[in-house]
Amino acid sequence: MPDQNFDLLVLGGGPGGYVAAIRAAQLGMKAAVVERENLGGICLNWGCIPTKALLRTSEINHLLHHLGEYGFAADNPRFDLAKVVKRSRAVAKQLSSGVAHLLRKNKVAVFDGAGRLAGSGALVVEKDGKSTSLKAKHIILATGARARQLPGLEADGKLIWSYREAMVPPSLPKRLLVVGSGAIGIEFASFFLNMGAEVTVVEMLDRILPVEDEEISAFAQKAFERQGMRIVTGATVKNVRKGADAVTATIEGGGKTQELTVDRVISAVGIVGNVEGIGLEGTKVKVERTHVLADGLGRTGEPGVYSIGDVVGPPWLAHKASHEGVVCVEAIAGLPDVHPTDLGNIPGCTYCRPQIASVGLTEARARENGREVRVGRFPFIANGKAIAMGEPEGMVKTVFDAKTGELLGAHMIGAEVTEMIQGYVIARTLETTEAELIRTVFPHPTISETMHEAVLDAYGRVIHF
Repeated sequence: MPDQNFDLLVLGGGPGGYVAAIRAAQLGMKAAVVERENLGGICLNWGCIPTKALLRTSEINHLLHHLGEYGFAADNPRFDLAKVVKRSRAVAKQLSSGVAHLLRKNKVAVFDGAGRLAGSGALVVEKDGKSTSLKAKHIILATGARARQLPGLEADGKLIWSYREAMVPPSLPKRLLVVGSGAIGIEFASFFLNMGAEVTVVEMLDRILPVEDEEISAFAQKAFERQGMRIVTGATVKNVRKGADAVTATIEGGGKTQELTVDRVISAVGIVGNVEGIGLEGTKVKVERTHVLADGLGRTGEPGVYSIGDVVGPPWLAHKASHEGVVCVEAIAGLPDVHPTDLGNIPGCTYCRPQIASVGLTEARARENGREVRVGRFPFIANGKAIAMGEPEGMVKTVFDAKTGELLGAHMIGAEVTEMIQGYVIARTLETTEAELIRTVFPHPTISETMHEAVLDAYGRVIHF
């Protein structure tokens, strides 16, 4: 078969890859996506989307067991786990099919198979023993990442789960150990806890959700522990003994050793980039700690080869990958005013109960950077809408540069904060100071008023607390 020529080839059809290809098509490029598994990547098929469907179910389960607080009564509320999982998978399938439609709509070619670089401007796609040669002046690597496997704690699909097995459980474990307290670990811990499991979380560092502001981490831990979650920080799982249908883990930390027997273990200890088998050998593409090195425009050390998304490193977020894809393509197209991706303006969201969201610097990091700061805080318990909703547990924290009024960071925990964080993201993108935020009128009654009050508090002007 003769070579097929394109202006742009994208290796990987996740949130970074398919968005990059569509933007390229909008700009008049002949673009193609190569995907070996599912369009939409991990996010749509095994990550962001199906987990949110599961977490929504667990929120409903929680409400069903607290109906009395709202004046309702129901006897013996129960769930069908198979139907819960089926709904989650259906949501994922719907959105993955939607990506295929978007690519067709934008006339982006899709090649099914495993792709690898094959010399300057060349990519080979292999599927079922057949090879297809593709050529393009520009190639974007968007191969994503996969779960990190710790020695002795490798996922076996039965007793020790990765995120994939945790999303399609055949039955609800009565006792569960989650190793790792980043966003993935905490979301699964929250889901299974709210579905009725006994959950223990083990974190190697001295606090859970270690990338978040320390106050938010502390607030979250207290909230989870009140719900019944057991949390062990500064500890590691040193050994696991598998039984027929249970696992006994040896946990070491703080000078103590304890054994814990559970039905299942979820390993959520980070990710590694998918850099193997994609033809990087012999190129000038540099890899460091399993991640491709690329600049803010996606350029690698190899001319004509770019990289975006999880494979280039943290934050490992779908919206970061999509943004990088757009920036990379617009730079390739030579558009004016293309700005390198500013990771400081990428929001992070964790969809546990209560939700957590943040953007920019933590207070500690701002001080480490030599900034003189002003800090504001406002609790949900002082917000009318939060109380009316029965969601008084939460807080908003803002960090400003004391000299310039720059919003350095914003950190939130509570109901719907993953929907509200974009207000602060817009503020940072527009380089807004406290003056504009103070003058902004926030609608009443909304939980978003807590965002306004947290700004006012940083400047000694808080009204409702």
